[in-house]
Amino acid sequence: MPDLLTHALVMYSVVTVASWRYEWLTPSFVTVAMMGAMIPDMTKIRLLVPSHRVQSMLGIPFDWLALHSLGGSVVAVLIGTVLVPRDHRTRVLSLLALGAASHLLLDALLVNPSGHSYAVLWPLSQYQPPTPGLYLSTDRWPAIVSGTIAAIVWSRRRRLRADRVS
Repeated sequence: MPDLLTHALVMYSVVTVASWRYEWLTPSFVTVAMMGAMIPDMTKIRLLVPSHRVQSMLGIPFDWLALHSLGGSVVAVLIGTVLVPRDHRTRVLSLLALGAASHLLLDALLVNPSGHSYAVLWPLSQYQPPTPGLYLSTDRWPAIVSGTIAAIVWSRRRRLRADRVS
């Protein structure tokens, strides 16, 4: 799944660079942002537990794909936020939301034969924005590019930390 790796590496790079300016962005919070970038891909749980099984258990309409939209991501971010201690909730909320938003934004750039993305803003809107079709979710080059950038950021972070120690 080069797509999931790409989302995590992009958030690692963005939040690590931000941590050079904001001291409260510790490695733990960088990890929180990376987890936020994985929230929309929780839809892949449908490979283990199909939507129709959950629907028959709950007795209401259900589809895992709702998680791969603004509405589903907001619900998942809120659930993740209430699971942490109160003094970290604001930061965790913002970092999970940033990660999920970056995921949805990057997925809006995917190739789609129709020339339009999916309804990213559901349930607020069914509008399917046009997509530039920059890459496929199965392409490896986005993971290689984001991995290279993440390696450069990681190296720079180590160098900055070593300079602070000495």
